[in-house]
Amino acid sequence: MPVSVVRFNLVEPGASPASLGARYRAALDMAAYADEHGVTTVQTEEHHGVGNNWLPSPFAFAGAVFGATRTIAVTVSAVIGPLHDPLRLAEDIAVLDLLSGGRLVTVAGIGYRPEEYALFDVEWKRRGRLQDELLETLLKAWTGEEFEYRGRTVRVTPRPFTDPHPLLLVGGSSRAAARRAARLGLPFFPSAHLPELEAYYKEQLTEYGTEGWTMMPTAETPLLHIAEDPDRAWAEYGEHFLHEARTYASWQSGDIRSAVRSAATTVGELREEGVYRILTPQECVTAGLDNLVLHPLAGGMPLAEGWRSLRLFAETVLPALPA
Repeated sequence: MPVSVVRFNLVEPGASPASLGARYRAALDMAAYADEHGVTTVQTEEHHGVGNNWLPSPFAFAGAVFGATRTIAVTVSAVIGPLHDPLRLAEDIAVLDLLSGGRLVTVAGIGYRPEEYALFDVEWKRRGRLQDELLETLLKAWTGEEFEYRGRTVRVTPRPFTDPHPLLLVGGSSRAAARRAARLGLPFFPSAHLPELEAYYKEQLTEYGTEGWTMMPTAETPLLHIAEDPDRAWAEYGEHFLHEARTYASWQSGDIRSAVRSAATTVGELREEGVYRILTPQECVTAGLDNLVLHPLAGGMPLAEGWRSLRLFAETVLPALPA
């Protein structure tokens, strides 16, 4: 059966605190419902200072999801590593790993928005070195043993649930990210379908004498919405998808590669492009996708429509997929 993912970034342009609070609570209810219906993963992410309220605190959200669920995994894809204090992040991930019984997956990237670094007074030019320090610190901290950190001896407790440590992947679309993952013996998560970068990562594993593996998006990894009448859904809700696509595209320079990058400027172009797809349940079943990524609340989608999409996905699509 394909991997099934429900993605949440909690975007809502112009939201009041009350409406955004309702969106957050709905997302937790959706995660619990997805868990009950056999969805594999909740995926969330991190961005800061965004006018449309893009989720800035994925680990707080992950903790709430774990409290509402029993089996579903939560993937943070991705945490912007250099913006975090390494010791505190080691503690937070360890606690979530213990709380969830090992259901947290963390993809560590370095981001691509200088304004996020400015917000936290972190030097953009040092992001590679800071990422190296972060990853090295996490791996040492999770042993529960003392180690040297910035010229002093420290120890981080508690130890995580997962042995030897919680699942941690290095994300990115650059050779530097692939080298970093290989040097540390960590799995690599390319941000798009990049076979040449996967091959380079494997070469670097040999060079460093380490072991690792790749979790790479397939050539087609569209963001899905399920509707009985896709024409109606595009007409009524297409602007929500376009808002998110245009926001995301505005952040990315030409050398950033992403599985969900869109060049569309209109709803019609977005529909034709295929990065976002509204499918009937039967179309979704027969699409032949290896990864089904449902995005029920994309771009401030009304909650009722998000629920309709999720219920069709869980109750009609998933039971019809081949085992």
